[in-house]
Parts: sequence; C-alpha cells; structure tokens
Amino acid sequence: MLICPYRKLMRYKRWSTNGLNAVLAETMERFSDRDRGLILQVLDHIQTVDEIFSHNLEARDRPYVAPRSAELPSFEAVAGKARSIGDWYVDYTDRLTPAQLDETIAFTFSNGAPARMTRGDMILHVATHGAGHRGNIGAILHLNGVQPNPDRITDFLEAGDT
Repeated sequence: MLICPYRKLMRYKRWSTNGLNAVLAETMERFSDRDRGLILQVLDHIQTVDEIFSHNLEARDRPYVAPRSAELPSFEAVAGKARSIGDWYVDYTDRLTPAQLDETIAFTFSNGAPARMTRGDMILHVATHGAGHRGNIGAILHLNGVQPNPDRITDFLEAGDT
C-alpha cells in the first residue's frame, strides 16, 4: 500500500482546517449567536473525532465518551487544538510504514460499539469526516456573505504545501 496519499491527505486536512479557522478568526463577530454556536459545535465535533481517532491509532484511552466536548469550548481553544492535532496527524503519517497502514486495530466507538479498522481506514475516515463538516461550515459562511477559504484538494496542490 502506498503511504504518500495518506501523508498528502493529512497535509491537506491541516492546510484546509487552518485556512477555515483563519477566515473564522476574522469574521466570527459577523455571525448571529445561533450561527456562531452552530459553527463552534461543528468545529468541536471535528476536533473531538480527530482526537478520538488519534487515541485509537495509538491504542490509548481516550478522554471522550461522545463525539463532542462535554462543554462547548471557545473558538480560540478549538482552533488551537485543531492546529495541534493537524500537526500530530502529519507527523504520525510521516512515520507510518506500509505494513502499519494495513494493520487492523480493535477499538470501541464512543457509543460503546466494538469496531475494527485498519490504520489506513482510520486516516481516511478522519480526512473525509473533516472535509464534510468543513463544507457544512462553508455553507453557513456563504449564507452570511462570507467567502470561505479555498478548500479543494486542487487548491492545496496548487498552493504547493504538499
């Protein structure tokens, strides 16, 4: 199995997440309380799932019992954690070998259901999960007259941050 696409996916995820958070840092005050709350809930959910799967990948106990925080954190806190976990996933995929990507890991979903996934499948899940929810936030931005950051993988490749 090739490792390069996984590394590239995590670099793309970090780049697009940081870009979204930069736009939000400049515009959060423009949103209604309802939209700001919704954006924070989605960001927190993305972040929590990223953290849950980082723990699954390293077979560590995770601090969450649900795919969201017990208390909604501030935008600054979520954005800071997103930068950290983005760096973690890039570093993690840089260290993986092909054999490790294919290794199946048993874990428990936050709802208590047992699960088994390969490391590669977990990385794909984290990448696609985040992309879908960034799109949700992009729709809120559009509805409020805010131009989202370029978020396509083609934009990432063109930017040369690979």
